[in-house]
Amino acid sequence: MQDSARVTHRLMSTAPRIATYFHVHLVSDSTGETLNAMAKAVVARFDAVLPIEHIYALVRSQRQLDRVLKEIEGAPGVVLHTIVDKELRAALEQGCRDLEMPCIAALDPLVSSLARYLGASLSTRVGAQHTLDADYFERIEALNYAMAHDDGQQTPNLETADVVLVGVSRTSKTPTCIYLAQRGVRAANVPIVPGAELPAQLFTLKRPIVVGLTVSPDRLIQIRRNRLLSLHEDRESAYIESEAVREEIVKARRLFEKHKWPMIDVTRRSIEETAAAVVNLLNAARNSNAQPGPAA
Repeated sequence: MQDSARVTHRLMSTAPRIATYFHVHLVSDSTGETLNAMAKAVVARFDAVLPIEHIYALVRSQRQLDRVLKEIEGAPGVVLHTIVDKELRAALEQGCRDLEMPCIAALDPLVSSLARYLGASLSTRVGAQHTLDADYFERIEALNYAMAHDDGQQTPNLETADVVLVGVSRTSKTPTCIYLAQRGVRAANVPIVPGAELPAQLFTLKRPIVVGLTVSPDRLIQIRRNRLLSLHEDRESAYIESEAVREEIVKARRLFEKHKWPMIDVTRRSIEETAAAVVNLLNAARNSNAQPGPAA
């Protein structure tokens, strides 16, 4: 009997756990981007939990809120909100109490802590983080810059970049540049193509930092193979041939080491993580340049 129980326990412990689905209602008086990102970050901390997201953006009137509450009633779950207007906020929270559903003001703990620390009053302006200020236009300009300087375009203008990413094909150079642009970083990228010379300007840059992106051969082959399949191309070529790919990566790493360019291995990194690593390198370089030199 005990042996049977042990076997049953072992089978249960090794069997894949069935995912738990739940409804999460994200209510925002702005674009909902902040709330959506927060919800994803929190849910990612739980194993085998999959949210069914209901997103309600730009909720700024009682009529809109009434429709939201009706939909929440039809799909019971957790309610997260970033409503600033006091009356709408009170109406949402009361509606959730009536429906006996948890209603969480996602930003409240952070806002309260900062308010106490700063001794400052809170703004009641809706969507304050999305105002058309200088930072907003700087991000738009950075996005235009990334698109214009993608894949080795306009190399004579690389000196105007904040950072230049260099790497072999399919090392996430373009999406990383786009993500950096959303943070106001002017990013360009230059591909390393077998048999082709890199632009001479790349080796004389003064202002931007140059960052090399590398990846494991097996992962790169997998990515490239999937890319070819998406293009309905199944012919074997050096693009996905094991030895050729390994040689590409080795040559790229030697290039980075020769010019003392910092390297980031993107094998197990998401685009966000790669961009964060680039920003850390950029900040370190800026701080280093800002340090006063030795006294004469």
